[in-house]
Amino acid sequence: MHALNMTADNLDALREKLGLVHVYTGNGKGKTTAALGLAMRALEHGLNVSMVQFLKGGLYIGELLAPDRFSGKFSIEQFGKGSKDEPSYEDFSPDEADCERALRGLERAKALMAEGQTDVMILDEVNVALQLRHVSVAEVIELVKSKPANMELVLTGRYAPKEIMSIGDYVTEMKAHEHPYNKGILGRKGIDY
Repeated sequence: MHALNMTADNLDALREKLGLVHVYTGNGKGKTTAALGLAMRALEHGLNVSMVQFLKGGLYIGELLAPDRFSGKFSIEQFGKGSKDEPSYEDFSPDEADCERALRGLERAKALMAEGQTDVMILDEVNVALQLRHVSVAEVIELVKSKPANMELVLTGRYAPKEIMSIGDYVTEMKAHEHPYNKGILGRKGIDY
């Protein structure tokens, strides 16, 4: 059934079945892509999706155009260098302000949860923020445990610690067998970003 044909009763029944935790990790391509695929599916069924991107910034990323197409049902907020709230950067290597950015991202995720309007929340690259110690495992586990009961939660990024993997209902590890970068092919607009 297309989202335009969903009734309030159908949406309520759909929302009652939500509440699981997804972890997409590993060194292969596809973690954010899988989360965005889940987002598109949820949106087409009338659910609301919020994505908080850790460590990412840059208006060049294609997914930033998607929320405009979904009439307020999809949001993406970036908490990395080069995001719309900060000047553009040439050097994306970690710096001291990254911890502050990551903590702002975590606080924004908590605020979105408290608003109660998000059915699916994606914490994109949160596992990398954990690996870099920009946020603590305890803080993220606390966030997971405090999420609304009927909200689906997705945590993406390489290096998911075992503590995060152990609380996931879906845990998927992307494994790279080959990558165009190994052949000198850089990221391609529309495919990789």
